[in-house]
Amino acid sequence: MNFETDILTVFDKKWALLTAGNKESFNTMTVSWGGMGTIWGKPVATVYVRTSRYTHEFMDREDYFTVSFYPEEYKKILGVLGSKSGREMDKMKDSGLTAKEAGASMTFNEAEVTLVCRKMFVQRLEPSNITDENAAKFYENDAPHDMYIGEITDIIKKPGSAGKKNFEDDHNELFVEEP
Repeated sequence: MNFETDILTVFDKKWALLTAGNKESFNTMTVSWGGMGTIWGKPVATVYVRTSRYTHEFMDREDYFTVSFYPEEYKKILGVLGSKSGREMDKMKDSGLTAKEAGASMTFNEAEVTLVCRKMFVQRLEPSNITDENAAKFYENDAPHDMYIGEITDIIKKPGSAGKKNFEDDHNELFVEEP
């Protein structure tokens, strides 16, 4: 299955929800840092989570996570989900989103597109390794990020999605060339 979008703005401008866990226990947070590409012959999504975030616990514990994208009218909800912690409150209760299983993880009925990812790699972004002064400022008074790379094992599109023009291809298969 293909996922066609403006890869340089889909995270930064449109934002996404990163979700890890299962129907009994999961957490979600808004992410605006991420990327998609290929590594080790597999299609992947890369996301970054501060070690202080509640979702970080779920990302470390689980083998799968999802990255889901929403129509513009959900941007305010995504703003709230990115600024409140699931440790202190039930973020989902007031979000208006409807959770559903997606493979071994969770997503939401309202998502236009969900990438189901199998965790392949985790590494801390060590502030001492940052060579850009402006980037280093992100860590002056806050926790570091861990980078998670996940193999995209499935792409789920909402049927009849208004965003279909951005997420083309009706096939339900991922074709990956083996090395």
